[in-house]
Amino acid sequence: MLRIMREPTIPPAFAAQLVAAEGEPGRRWLARLPGLVRRYCLRWGLEPDGDPMHGYVGLVLPVRRGGEAAVLKLTWLDTETRDEPVALAAWRGEGAVRLWESDPGEGVLLLERLASGRSLADVPIERAVAVAGGLLRRLSVPPPPLSRDLRDDAAGWAEELTASWDALGRPVPRRLLDAAVAVCRERGPHRANLMVNEDLHYENVLAGTREDWLVIDPKPIVADPEFGVIPLLWNRRAESGLSGLSELSTLSERFAAVVGAAGLDADLARDWTLVRAVVNWLWAVESDVDNVDDFVLAAVREIAPWAAGPRRVAGRVPW
Repeated sequence: MLRIMREPTIPPAFAAQLVAAEGEPGRRWLARLPGLVRRYCLRWGLEPDGDPMHGYVGLVLPVRRGGEAAVLKLTWLDTETRDEPVALAAWRGEGAVRLWESDPGEGVLLLERLASGRSLADVPIERAVAVAGGLLRRLSVPPPPLSRDLRDDAAGWAEELTASWDALGRPVPRRLLDAAVAVCRERGPHRANLMVNEDLHYENVLAGTREDWLVIDPKPIVADPEFGVIPLLWNRRAESGLSGLSELSTLSERFAAVVGAAGLDADLARDWTLVRAVVNWLWAVESDVDNVDDFVLAAVREIAPWAAGPRRVAGRVPW
């Protein structure tokens, strides 16, 4: 028999950041969360088993089903998060957390429980890059139906980036903006037909028992695998640059290690890294989310000029 559930507690920090980002719709969704937890615990035969955890847009509750440890995840749905169960189902637990149940319309997932306290953020950067790069390649698979496609995103950026740049006071050097637009026009129409996790970073790879390391929280898109490189450059960034904290002491060395571990095309990876750096630069200028803009701006101001360094793109002369 299931225990009578106490009312689930919504962490104040999670509630505050969601309302700051999403406003009144986010507030209404937060008000629904206790009822959703009760509903799916009853539907899937779950018992609470610990205090809630959270990321930016997802609440995670440790639970048990028939004695087996699991987590119940409730996610704010947007264009980046709604295909998470589609990706996890396609991977079937191979290199990624296993999906047991889901209600995609509500953003509710039942997942195997991993070691939430141990991620690739806790291991030496050389090892972390090798593991994450291998997972980037391994999880780039023929796509199920997804709502996002790099071909469409690139076409939109090619048309809209310049206007956004102008409206925001031209914060990005013009040569970087023009270079990013050129990549979108030349590379976008020819993107690979693969499902790629655009948000693969060290904190999103947790220790498991079936496999040593498993990916969580995917943001899937039909794209080139090279589109997924930049999170592995700007996360744990203090261990890049000229800090001397590891053997990967420069951005170029970190990039080369990621590309090598994932078996990627270096020129294509630099091209999409440039595009994502410029897109996020403009987003960070526009964004009013506390602390996020400073972190992103510091990273992309370093990465974008590096990525746009002299090279050929799609057979054209260097910038």
